[in-house]
Amino acid sequence: QVQLVESGGGLVQAGGSLRLSCTASGRTFSSYAMAWTRQAPGKEREFVASIRWSSGSTYYADSVKGRFTISRDNAKNTVYLQMNSLKPEDTAVYFCAASTRYCFLGSGCYERQEFFDSWGQGTQVTVSS
Repeated sequence: QVQLVESGGGLVQAGGSLRLSCTASGRTFSSYAMAWTRQAPGKEREFVASIRWSSGSTYYADSVKGRFTISRDNAKNTVYLQMNSLKPEDTAVYFCAASTRYCFLGSGCYERQEFFDSWGQGTQVTVSS
């Protein structure tokens, strides 16, 4: 089992920036990739971005491409989500997730939430207009 703890959420004005962090502990060696997802009030949870631990390959939802950047620090077992040019529609609870399932390059599975099997508690991001 991989335990995940998110931090860095808060209140920011539209156009501003925030950086989220997610630190993994436990059986971290069993994790192949990490992801950020989000859930806005009254909506389903949606994929935001993911990254492979080994290669650093990244994947993004179309809604955040060019504004958000996911990165990792393998030595610290930590993944980051740098969020720039924030919009009110980015308001949501952001969840960190880990996948212990291997996906071949090009398969697209790390862009799908069902391939992630450990989840953090979430951190609130609120963007005011």
